[in-house]
Amino acid sequence: MDLYSLTPFDLMLAASLVLALGVVQIILGLGLFRTLAFNSVRMVLQLLLVGVILKAVFDAASLPWVMLIVMVMLGLAGYEVIARQKRPIRGWHGYGIGLAAMSATALIVAMLALTMVIDVDPWYAPQYSIPLLGMILGNTMTGIGLALNNLTQTAWQSRGELEARLILGHSVRDATAELRSDSMRAGLIPTLNMLAAAGVISLPGMMTGQILAGTPPIEAVKYQILIIFLITAATGFGSLVAVQLGARRLFDDRDRLRLDRLRSGR
Repeated sequence: MDLYSLTPFDLMLAASLVLALGVVQIILGLGLFRTLAFNSVRMVLQLLLVGVILKAVFDAASLPWVMLIVMVMLGLAGYEVIARQKRPIRGWHGYGIGLAAMSATALIVAMLALTMVIDVDPWYAPQYSIPLLGMILGNTMTGIGLALNNLTQTAWQSRGELEARLILGHSVRDATAELRSDSMRAGLIPTLNMLAAAGVISLPGMMTGQILAGTPPIEAVKYQILIIFLITAATGFGSLVAVQLGARRLFDDRDRLRLDRLRSGR
């Protein structure tokens, strides 16, 4: 079965639903119409630009172009991690922690999948590497952002308790054990929900796309299971790395709590 080709009119029909939602928001006085409209237009322009760029990259199929796309994806994801936090760590450390955690996990997991599981030739084939990394990176970014937000927010709110534990002789590791555990759990909640809902409540995007493109459902299911396992591993390990690095940054070399290293709340 050939994939049905969408026309501009088909997309306009879908957009009219969002427009109707905007009208309802205006009637109810929710004040979200401008944000909804701006983000919708931004989404369309971004995806059209990505489509043009990916077509060129797919045609070239060269490693330098793929690496450039990967670097841009990582750089933007690092920014989004900071943007998702109410009290991010100041300066380049906050950006670097998220970037390092994603690079150390999402890239490694994607590389293992490309070279050992899917075994594509060449391993950097953009039709496989870029979408695969994009799915893993997007979910890892969300998990790391939530974990770091929980870490910094909770540290700020419970600073008295943390300082009391340090005064009583607890090490930084012991004083922050519960904080780090709760932050890890916060980062994994969306992934755990995805594991519980996949196939029962929702059909994941990759599986749906493959089925619409004519792939046999069982093959689509196998690929989706692979992707979910990769996302789970990358998100879990990424949140772990980010929380460990972030917790250490909250203290100086003399194990004193340094909340002045956090930006003020927005």
